[in-house]
Amino acid sequence: MPGSPLAGEIPGIDACVHCGFCLQSCPTYLALEDENDSPRGRIFLMRSLLEGTVEPDNESVQTHISRCLGCRACETACPSGVPYGHLLEATRATLHQSERLPLLPRMILAMFARKPLLSFFMFMSRLFAATPLPTLFARLGGKLGFSMAMLASSGRPLEGDQYTAISSGERGTTAILKGCVMEGLFTATNRATERVLRVNGYSTVEAKDQRCCGALHAHAGDLETSRSLARANIEAFEKSGAEFIAVNSAGCGAMMKDYGHLLEHDAEWSARASAMAARVRDVSELLASAGPKPGAPLPMRVCYDAPCHLLHGQRVALPPLAVLSAIPQLELVPLKDSDQCCGSAGIFNLVEPEVSDLVLATKLANIAETGAQLVATGNPGCLMQIGAGLMRSGSKTRAIHPVDLLDASYRMAKT
Repeated sequence: MPGSPLAGEIPGIDACVHCGFCLQSCPTYLALEDENDSPRGRIFLMRSLLEGTVEPDNESVQTHISRCLGCRACETACPSGVPYGHLLEATRATLHQSERLPLLPRMILAMFARKPLLSFFMFMSRLFAATPLPTLFARLGGKLGFSMAMLASSGRPLEGDQYTAISSGERGTTAILKGCVMEGLFTATNRATERVLRVNGYSTVEAKDQRCCGALHAHAGDLETSRSLARANIEAFEKSGAEFIAVNSAGCGAMMKDYGHLLEHDAEWSARASAMAARVRDVSELLASAGPKPGAPLPMRVCYDAPCHLLHGQRVALPPLAVLSAIPQLELVPLKDSDQCCGSAGIFNLVEPEVSDLVLATKLANIAETGAQLVATGNPGCLMQIGAGLMRSGSKTRAIHPVDLLDASYRMAKT
């Protein structure tokens, strides 16, 4: 398939020796027990596409590639360093040259690429989420009920009075990626992110005209739209003059750190993309570097679920734990298989709900075993996926961003 996105990833495919170390790390293989739904099985299908033994419109290829969560846990387990995330995106981009995405994901991706439309949709969603209706409709079955539960569980930080945080900026200047879902539905978490960074010595500046990071589009195989959004963000954050780009969404952070690869064949933007990617930090990385400063005690039992694109995509494991451990009297309890995906994976839970539910069920069972009041995780999709699952199961446990916990500790210290 000369000239296809997948053809450009042949070195990555050749790196796979089919050893099988990836199998026990793959949530779809564990849930479905089908070799075709494992990383090495999907890589075999990718190679078959390139060799012409299967066609892009082959139903089996379409099914098994679509079922992949793209969690990248296989990358962490792989001894050969196979860049599976890049292979998956290239495969989907190649398949979609001959087979269009279904209507629902096309509509979602189109909305995220158009800032005015996205802003309006998020505004209306935020208004609707503030009513009792999402909680009421969450009892319904199917996609509608789960979507309502996701909305009902969004943007629920711990209550308390706000405080003003002033920073000398001794640790550097940060520009924060506001994000789409984060700014739209987790607005309070974005404001908390600004405050905790200032408390810990970072000054904050605005990056005007920033856009969606492009992660959803890249994961779905729409690489051209993803590149267009990346260019807009590179320009916006260059103009900000910030030393660091702080991101509180694991999926967005992984995407932005990968801008160098995304635009590696663009002569005009390649160097600029790599330079910007080098400035991107998950908010937990910046806070852990600063300590972070302790606040008032929060006597709560909390477990931590590692977002896939933070742990496997960015290889950031300890900083979120350092943030939580800095909060006095917060009891951090271990969560079994916290490195396993929750089943959210961008819009995966909307387009592959059956597989998503299977993966989520295991996560909810493990959370229940901890007896935790809160499960902390640093990604909006994970917060809504786990939050919705907990709500529909009748659990009293809530999902919350680690930054919201640290911010609550600082709020209590100010009162």
